[in-house]
Amino acid sequence: MTTTSIPATLIPGDGIGPEIVDATLAALDALKAPFAWDTQIAGLGGVKASGDPLPQATLDSIRKTRLALKGPLETPSGGGYRSSNVRLREEFQLYANLRPARTIIPGGRFDKIDLVVVRENLEGLYIGHEHYVPIDGDPHAVAMATGINTRQGSRRLLEYAFDTAVATGRKKVTLVHKANIMKALTGIFLETGLDLYEKKYKGKFELDTVIIDACAMKLVLNPWQFDMLVTTNLFGDILSDLVAGLVGGLGMAPGANIGTDAAIFEAVHGSAPDIAGKGIANPTALLLAAALMLDHVKLPELATRLRTAIDETLNIDKVRTGDLGGTAGTEAFTKALVSRINGA
Repeated sequence: MTTTSIPATLIPGDGIGPEIVDATLAALDALKAPFAWDTQIAGLGGVKASGDPLPQATLDSIRKTRLALKGPLETPSGGGYRSSNVRLREEFQLYANLRPARTIIPGGRFDKIDLVVVRENLEGLYIGHEHYVPIDGDPHAVAMATGINTRQGSRRLLEYAFDTAVATGRKKVTLVHKANIMKALTGIFLETGLDLYEKKYKGKFELDTVIIDACAMKLVLNPWQFDMLVTTNLFGDILSDLVAGLVGGLGMAPGANIGTDAAIFEAVHGSAPDIAGKGIANPTALLLAAALMLDHVKLPELATRLRTAIDETLNIDKVRTGDLGGTAGTEAFTKALVSRINGA
């Protein structure tokens, strides 16, 4: 195990963010994970402190450390300011979004799920090229959006997904598209994926393709037929939440945003302001994100210890937060988890 300090940016976030970040730090400290944290603010906290949901100091810190762990950030619906999450992806060109979903608590409607969704993070309809066309005095008579997918952007994401499939022993990769209707926009992604597989990855795993609507149906009927799903931005946003629902919801769903020069790890659920400060938040998603972060910095043995401790705390000790049918608060869950890590 390395003793070299690894600089990393820490963004506690809004709402329940600081509570679940504290729980995650306690677990990482128990593991003696060698992160040297630089704590910064973003989201609503950034607006309150400096009038900016993504302050320059936060950007400078991530640019320096090239690594960040963040709690949920609040983004107002409709008006207000643009999502800090989307801005972070653009700023650091975090082109790949990795969303694993694994059953931790058995006995639910779906069991033994072990799926990964890899989503393109910077293109498609998410580029935000939108405008209204006024007609007859109605300023919002027509709404228009432009989606853009590029060959280069598709290939970059597909290479990351295929390399990850090989490195993690995934047996099957499924390209999810809508090339039957959006022949250009999602056809370029499908075509690039099929070509790349033939030229570079054939035989390393099985490749198949599925149309997005059929994929959604198949995931609900028989999710075990899939191993890794790779898709464009909007479809990936929807499918990754659907897949999280198969394993208990967003409270069990970590996310990693990977770029050439930086990586940001997060819980993908919201800031839950309605329960903030009550000490009842479930930190599991952020803890699992921290495990992804440990994998990323080549400390897989610590990542495995963390995941094992989470499994044992939930299933052997039966210490669970309210959203998982238990009675433990954030602090009690964290204490039990740290005991597991310490081998108590």
